[in-house]
Amino acid sequence: MSKRDYPSSPHVAVGAVVFKENKVLLIKRENSPGKGLWAIPGGRVQLGETIQEAAEREIREETGVVIRAKDPVYTFDLIERDTHGRIRFHYVIVDLLADYISGEPDPGSDAVDARWIAPHELDKLSLGTSTRKFLKEIIRFGC
Repeated sequence: MSKRDYPSSPHVAVGAVVFKENKVLLIKRENSPGKGLWAIPGGRVQLGETIQEAAEREIREETGVVIRAKDPVYTFDLIERDTHGRIRFHYVIVDLLADYISGEPDPGSDAVDARWIAPHELDKLSLGTSTRKFLKEIIRFGC
């Protein structure tokens, strides 16, 4: 169990939606929540960071890709309960659009894989529900 399990209050987290040559940057998560699923890279906001600073740091740590984070485009709750109904994880996640600056995906913290994914590849990947909804319905990536 990590210090993120069974929180006393929600954690604020960010994700960065980065495109390069009509491909989106995704990671395969190493840890829960979402272990083994492909997702938009990101992580927790640290005290004193803006959401843009957090997104830039997290994407660099998880993928090695340097970005410039822009405005929020999607916000959602990730709440996971254990078999007894207790809240194991609660994140309020803010996804931001971001400009690609440099670097190639190389999985780092909390990622077992990191890649540029083309629209036609999405249906072949195990995506989290929120990631699939965001990319297909809101961004209309691959539609």
